[in-house]
Amino acid sequence: MRTLSIETTTHGRVLIDDPSTPPSVALVVVFHGYAQSAEDALAEVRKIPGASAWTIASVQGLHRFYNRNSEKVIASWMTRQDRDDAIADNVAYIDRAIDAVGVPGPIVLVGFSQGASMAFRAAVLGSHRAVGVIALGGDIPPEVKTGELLRPWPAVLIGGGEGDTWFTPAKAHADAAFLAAQQVPHDVVRFAGGHEWTDEFRAAAARWLQRVIQAAATSRA
Repeated sequence: MRTLSIETTTHGRVLIDDPSTPPSVALVVVFHGYAQSAEDALAEVRKIPGASAWTIASVQGLHRFYNRNSEKVIASWMTRQDRDDAIADNVAYIDRAIDAVGVPGPIVLVGFSQGASMAFRAAVLGSHRAVGVIALGGDIPPEVKTGELLRPWPAVLIGGGEGDTWFTPAKAHADAAFLAAQQVPHDVVRFAGGHEWTDEFRAAAARWLQRVIQAAATSRA
């Protein structure tokens, strides 16, 4: 049996939430978790204090399917099948999405669960330079740790619930140790909760984002 990998064209979906009072102080690009949607991710990030000052672009995974219970359209980013091709497709898709939004200013990438891996990939394998990555409930993928990077790492905020049985404290510690070894500025926030967004984490993320965005604005001045 032979297996062929066929390149084709498909269309993705990006939701954009512009600031209520322009101009935007940053572009925050958001990646949802497995079996979620761009709407789900946008709703969570909108609750971060200060979010009304940003342009938020919520990118939906290319692999859509129906929730069996509600028939809501949800998506995933990739599976283990044809993994390298899927990574290349997704990074190119994210690059094009950011190009299409076209907002000047610092870029911050935010990912939850499976989306956290996409945020890391976009940050160091994609064509756009980000000033920060927020990874909630998801780890650094192996190809990012071992592969040739397009650019240096941005600052990283790792978040995880104390009761998270998937992104465990051990996984968070391993990622923090890797970043420390690479001399990447990073912070780790553990909070009461599981595999989820919480108000406690959103408050911590707001403080971190303010610091990172202000530092980027100062360096540009």
